[in-house]
Amino acid sequence: MLRGDGGGTVYICFHGEGRKKKKDRTADPRMEGLHPDGRLKMGWTEIAGNMFKELASASESLKDLLERCRPVTRSEPVHLASARGRVLSGDLASPVNLPAFNRAAMDGYAVRAADTRGATPLAPVYLEVGDEAGEGRCVPVRTGMAAPPGADAVLMIEDALLRGREVEATAEVHPYRNLARVGEDVALWETVLKEGHRLRPPDIALLASLGLSTVQVFARPKVAIIPTGGELVPLFSDQKLLPGQAREANGLICEMYAEIWGGSPQKTSIVEDDPRLIREAIARSLDADLILISGGTSIGEEDYAPPIIEEMGELLVHGVRITPAKPTALGVIDGKPVICLPGYPVAALAALYIFARPLITMMAHRTDLPRTFPAKLAGKIVSRPGYLTFARVSLKEGVATPIMTTGAGILSSVARAEGYVLVPEELEGREKGEMVEVNLIE
Repeated sequence: MLRGDGGGTVYICFHGEGRKKKKDRTADPRMEGLHPDGRLKMGWTEIAGNMFKELASASESLKDLLERCRPVTRSEPVHLASARGRVLSGDLASPVNLPAFNRAAMDGYAVRAADTRGATPLAPVYLEVGDEAGEGRCVPVRTGMAAPPGADAVLMIEDALLRGREVEATAEVHPYRNLARVGEDVALWETVLKEGHRLRPPDIALLASLGLSTVQVFARPKVAIIPTGGELVPLFSDQKLLPGQAREANGLICEMYAEIWGGSPQKTSIVEDDPRLIREAIARSLDADLILISGGTSIGEEDYAPPIIEEMGELLVHGVRITPAKPTALGVIDGKPVICLPGYPVAALAALYIFARPLITMMAHRTDLPRTFPAKLAGKIVSRPGYLTFARVSLKEGVATPIMTTGAGILSSVARAEGYVLVPEELEGREKGEMVEVNLIE
């Protein structure tokens, strides 16, 4: 319950209890971290009339959080079959020459280049077919075959006419023409890929061609995900929803995006709205590189996450000028960043993209940005002055149609959207017909 003192200050009271009604709260373990009169401890006992002590800028909040974090330094070997998207933890040198032998680059005849000197269609040179090249002899070869002894070039089959045991050469070839030399692709101990390179399928194919089966990469940052809320029901269960209950989908979204962005998600079971249980869940998750807490981050009776962060570490921000993710909280505990996501799914998604994505990708040594697409607005986007607005849009044939900027709990609005437009704090919306940059939803 919210209660005012008449002076513009609002206090949070729990379960309808205020200062007038005395009750021993110390006997209730749920009241750890609270004043006996029900107000929150830890520096934000009094919350300004806008319901948050201070609303922070999204960009400044992200900058502050990023400055306190570092990419993971742990590394691990992975099999090449599982290495797509992983980031090399060191320079990689080739253990072999590629090719390891002089290799025919065309179908034709392996020759000694000097034996074709002066050959033209009008004045062909005749070579004897044999097992070795040189001294007027040639050897039939196919693309990729090792060049036989004595050969230093390949006469293309288009420039040769077989006449019994003789080949009529109608073109001159120069040394190493149509022949891949030893180490021409990759030389022994040559640096093939550098530290920080994110492996793509052609990179992995090259490494496999060098005879490698494993590669040393940076470990994926561990992302602990703690869904909170007594009203939540586990996903994929047969439990029927009662009035006021909801299926726990935010944790699933966090898991999938953490993996897409290069992290290794570790989701806990649902944690009840109990300060002691939330505190214990956070303590058990401190082996992770990043902690995401879903729900419990507003200023309601059972929104315990921000004060617990302040108690256990440092609360950097509680309340950000973002629509629709204003209740987002950011903090650090034992050097580990903590992001408290709003319980409403669209607000949680906005906070994930704005805060979690850059943090996870940085920790994972990735530099890829969200894919963007220029588009013309089919309708006006209305935004709140001073707030960064996360506007969902559909996208078709270069035209972006706004779906909505409000409705933080309407998850279907994201399912219908191909992307989102971020309207900066300094703008009051975007007009119909304007060209905007659409960030594609992954």
